[in-house]
Amino acid sequence: MDAETLAARADARRRWGLAAPAVAIITLFSILPLGVVLVYSFLAPGDFGNVRWQLSFEGWFSVLFERDIFDDTISLSDAHLTILGRSVALSLATTLITLVLGLPTAWFIATRPLHQRAFWLFLITIPFWTNLLVRTIAVQEMIRSEGVFNRLFLWLGLIDAPIQMMFTNFAVLVGMAYVFLPLMVLPVYSAIEKFDFRLAEAGYDLYASRAYCLRRVILPMVRPGIIAGSILVFVPSLGAYVTPRIMGGGKSMMLGNLIEMQFGQGRNWPLGAALSLTLTALVLAALIWYTRLTSGGRRNG
Repeated sequence: MDAETLAARADARRRWGLAAPAVAIITLFSILPLGVVLVYSFLAPGDFGNVRWQLSFEGWFSVLFERDIFDDTISLSDAHLTILGRSVALSLATTLITLVLGLPTAWFIATRPLHQRAFWLFLITIPFWTNLLVRTIAVQEMIRSEGVFNRLFLWLGLIDAPIQMMFTNFAVLVGMAYVFLPLMVLPVYSAIEKFDFRLAEAGYDLYASRAYCLRRVILPMVRPGIIAGSILVFVPSLGAYVTPRIMGGGKSMMLGNLIEMQFGQGRNWPLGAALSLTLTALVLAALIWYTRLTSGGRRNG
């Protein structure tokens, strides 16, 4: 065996040795728990929670279907499909709202003088210093019946009685948009900061309107940041638990709340495990979509 081969093998062992701690952590805290959830999804539910070690596909069946308690007829599970549809719809709406608000915010920060940008980024990251529960309760205090907005509207004479905004899809949407807005601003800002503003000036010199220049010059260049921000918002929104629990109550449940309920008062661990893997599959589909978009951009130069 020549010296070059020995050196290559030694280098490979060194690399694996350096990667071993990370691989061990990922295996112990990600792959193994996911394997346990996968096994539980194919078992029968216990009488008081937990599982019975008996092969069963009832958990997966119950994700989309349900049996009538009287004649065992099978029909679609309207409750689960409604919650699944609500979760996807609210996550997409949250992504869209944060994009509409985050893009001009990131543009504003990126166009400030260099010595001022750190200050504006500091303001954007301040919410991360506060616990998610505290931030959600702060939003609740703004939109509840006796909250700031209703008092302001009453004082201005715009309404005669407080508007019921809490425990609705609107409340969940407002809460998630506030919580996840920084996750959109930061990657979009990173993309805009690298943008060569001379390209926009060239567009204006060629008599392009501001809207046309935005659509054909600026947005294609900052597209990677927009896609990354959208994924960073959509993925945690889809599995959100705290914000829908507080802002939506029992009326606007999302997939994360349904999963928690199956492991809690529902005592149907196989169904909870199947729903968890369904959520994982949705997240994986979003990540695959993101990978294909970004790789397609690299192939096109």
